[in-house]
Amino acid sequence: MNSTDFIVIRDDLQQCKVIETQLPDAAALPADTLLVKVVRFALTANNITYAVVGDRLKYWQLFPAPDGYGIIPVWGFGEVIASKHPNVAVGETLFGYFPMATHLVIEAADVGKRGLRDAAAHRQEVSPVYNAYARVSGDPTYAGRQGDYRALMVPLFMLSFMVDDFLAENDFFGASSVILSSASSKTAFGLAYLLHKQLGIRVIGLTSKGNVDFVTSLGCYDEVITYDRVTAMPAAKPVAYVDMAGNSALRETLHRHFGAQMKYSGQIGLTHRASDADEPALPGAKPVRFFAPDQIRKRAKEWGPGGVDRRFGAAWAGLAPLLPQWLEVIERHGPSAVSEAYLDTLQGHIPPDQGLILSLFE
Repeated sequence: MNSTDFIVIRDDLQQCKVIETQLPDAAALPADTLLVKVVRFALTANNITYAVVGDRLKYWQLFPAPDGYGIIPVWGFGEVIASKHPNVAVGETLFGYFPMATHLVIEAADVGKRGLRDAAAHRQEVSPVYNAYARVSGDPTYAGRQGDYRALMVPLFMLSFMVDDFLAENDFFGASSVILSSASSKTAFGLAYLLHKQLGIRVIGLTSKGNVDFVTSLGCYDEVITYDRVTAMPAAKPVAYVDMAGNSALRETLHRHFGAQMKYSGQIGLTHRASDADEPALPGAKPVRFFAPDQIRKRAKEWGPGGVDRRFGAAWAGLAPLLPQWLEVIERHGPSAVSEAYLDTLQGHIPPDQGLILSLFE
């Protein structure tokens, strides 16, 4: 059996193609190994960020590809089509981190009632969250359209949730307003939804002119400002900046505008991928990169077993009913459709009110 893999040139993400790779014979799989069919997966700007930082954060190691190429990790659903693990049945549905491919071989370990882990040696240098798979067969919250919204939003909303938690834990660094760039992005509006519930915090979204109506319609930003008007914001009160865009020029403009009133400057994403290698020292708080797995590990210790999941589950239960109003799920099938969707996402051509659910199967 072959797998169809969607691969990109690691240092030129515009270059992509589909290849066939040989999978091990199902009957000859090693003990505890699973052969999983990748049924469907979400593709968002966050996956482009995975590719941009793939070397630095070891994402390219997760799913090996030919020299110079990489397979971009995505969140989605897989069906176990062959199993050599006594406690994992053929036909089970798994939710987790998959390659942009039709199949994945998993070395199942730590198999429990709710999940399992891929113990493949080449996957062990990343955060454990990326090697964990939830066993979701029969769970209605992972089925159908609800499952699609989970694939699109849960990984991003976990990031939103941990940023909100980090800011609240630090009393918002004394800021009375939080400014979010790329306000139309899924991570940003998930965070805005949470921040909007924080007493005394004003939530300001920065976006392009074309996205103003969408961002305003979400109802979780107190103010929506276009990028060309950021210096018109009053600069007398303390602010925190959550940078979803990774745009150096915008960051410098905001720091120089707010000066010492810039109390926190956290870089979350790289949707614009316009950061300079050598940035000048800026007024206000020193820009820092926020890495969600660090905050997750910290809270896992402090909140105890299941503590993160319970709190996140409560937050997700509030957000989930809103998603059908905010996002239209667009399904695309087959290698050509996946290539087109990938390039559209890379170039920023996907409208913010759409969520892509893809499959390499026709």
